[in-house]
Amino acid sequence: MCQSIKENRFGVVAVVVALCLCFVSAAQGQSKNAKKLADAAKNAQEASDTFTGIMNVPEKGIPRDLLDKAEAIGVFEVVKAGFIVGGRSGHGVISRRVKGGWSAPAFYNLNGGSFGLQIGAAKVDLVLLFMNTGAVDHLMEDKFEIGGEGSAAAGPVGRSASASTDAQLHAQILSYSRSKGLFAGLEIKGVAISPDNNDNEPVYGMKANDVLSPSKQWKIADMPAGVRIFPRTLARYSTRK
Repeated sequence: MCQSIKENRFGVVAVVVALCLCFVSAAQGQSKNAKKLADAAKNAQEASDTFTGIMNVPEKGIPRDLLDKAEAIGVFEVVKAGFIVGGRSGHGVISRRVKGGWSAPAFYNLNGGSFGLQIGAAKVDLVLLFMNTGAVDHLMEDKFEIGGEGSAAAGPVGRSASASTDAQLHAQILSYSRSKGLFAGLEIKGVAISPDNNDNEPVYGMKANDVLSPSKQWKIADMPAGVRIFPRTLARYSTRK
């Protein structure tokens, strides 16, 4: 009988320990997701601030006619490693155009490449306009190399500018950089963009290609509150009916 009592006690203890571990694991998971959501909100806000700052100076911003043609827009913060040219990496968000507005921002990483940035610039804001659905389709892949699968050209700047050169007219992507207050078109090559599903999945419960899928017709109310600022900002400057 004593043996039976001991076994029951051990059984109860084992159950209690298992339940405690489950609660701890659940709490850690909730804490991790809460941090991911906070980081996502911060990234969306920073991208929105960057884009607003650029478009609030029409004489030196992205021409509206080009903005209206874009099928997706990405904003990245890029960290430069090296002097004048060198490797670089960044993190940012991309929204694609949907009926009446823009999709929730999917999170992406940017790596590699050697493109001329301002000397001594430690951080650079990079804005990419994906000008057709073919360019957006590349974002559904595990890795998209600009200058490889997608042709890119330095975007024209200013209210009176237009995409007049052949490179700009036929480019899948128009690219811009901003550093130390200077905003200009920037030609980039050998830069790889890949989805950051370590952020996408905790925030949306789906991967980047699902977030940007043409079949996913986002409404603002469907998005996590913290990331709504970016598509709302894009819609302030360009919306198709």
